[in-house]
Amino acid sequence: MNPVGKPGKAGALMAVEVALERLLEMAAATPIVQRERLPLATAQGRVLAEDVVSTLDLPPWPNSAMDGYALRLADCTGEPLVVSQRIFAGQAPEPLAAGTCARIFTGAPVPAGADCVEMQENTVVEDDLRIRFTEPMVSGQNIRPQGQETTVGETVLSCGTRLGPIELGLAASLGCASLEVVRKVRVAVLSTGDELVEPGQALGPGQIYNSNRVLLCGWLQQLGCEVVDAGILPDDLPATRQRLGQLSDVDLILSTGGVSVGEADFLGAALREEGELALWKLAIKPGKPLTFGHFRGVPVIGLPGNPASTLVTFALLARPYLLRRQGVQAVTPLKFKVPAGFDWPKAGGRREYLRGRIENGRAIIYRNQSSGVLRSAAWAEGLVEVLEGRTLVEGDEVGFIPLSEVLG
Repeated sequence: MNPVGKPGKAGALMAVEVALERLLEMAAATPIVQRERLPLATAQGRVLAEDVVSTLDLPPWPNSAMDGYALRLADCTGEPLVVSQRIFAGQAPEPLAAGTCARIFTGAPVPAGADCVEMQENTVVEDDLRIRFTEPMVSGQNIRPQGQETTVGETVLSCGTRLGPIELGLAASLGCASLEVVRKVRVAVLSTGDELVEPGQALGPGQIYNSNRVLLCGWLQQLGCEVVDAGILPDDLPATRQRLGQLSDVDLILSTGGVSVGEADFLGAALREEGELALWKLAIKPGKPLTFGHFRGVPVIGLPGNPASTLVTFALLARPYLLRRQGVQAVTPLKFKVPAGFDWPKAGGRREYLRGRIENGRAIIYRNQSSGVLRSAAWAEGLVEVLEGRTLVEGDEVGFIPLSEVLG
């Protein structure tokens, strides 16, 4: 069993946290600085390039949280009150006449002089249409004060925020028609190996279909990246060098498979000749080999080629790197503890990420955890984390990372 030790130590494996820290440091050193302004309708999934500062109080005036009646609490002496006005949302009310109440609807401005809103369920309409209040009331009841949500000059959305429907809705509530966002990260995706064939083509002896390309291209698009499909690199050094040289205008080259110290290590040879290459052996399963380097100044991340290994290492390492390049600080996916619905009798030397799902409140795992089995991820709802050197019996706690946390 290989020990988990300090990076660079002979035979030692690099801890996942150390590899992630290094990748994030490299990402922060080469941020995407170009920006563009987009209308809200097309900003979904993008990253804010500047703070959104409120230019108004929200709500801009006190408003009613209920359908009911606005009144001055001091006027509520037990006698019914005359309705002096009706106030709908979008109207500007008159000041409340002394000794009266106002019929008011949810979201409507509270008239000057009123300090309470009583819901209509706690009132009785008398025969003469005056309103009797049947329950005790307190000042400020059912009134949303001006600036309850935000005030002028307050930072509402910070630079580096990923924009989803809620963030875009909040920006719209402040009157923003467009937002300044970081330009998309441009990522070239390539696979390596003569054994790979694109779907739709006939398989030859010893060949398999290339699933990683489709997996990564779709995943990157969901992350808001601009994808350059660089295809399959043949097992040929001049051709590899030529293909890489055509990718000088991207922010990252993302490869799967083919980087090692073997005779067929053409991608690694090209990186060593015209850039730099660091091959890390990580204390993670699946996905021990990970490459980071540069080719003529362009960053390169090399993921392992087995489909499940590609999935795990992209989710936990490459995805955070890409987000940090755009200035996102919160790049760690949500992980929570759940009871294991399985036994794990043999402790491993690497941290394992098993494809699993939650059933009856417990994490269960797919029957085949081979790194070459992508079907396990299609069945799964998340990654079940088993720490290094750990054995489990059913009911012990394990970490669970929902796939929804890392796919977008």
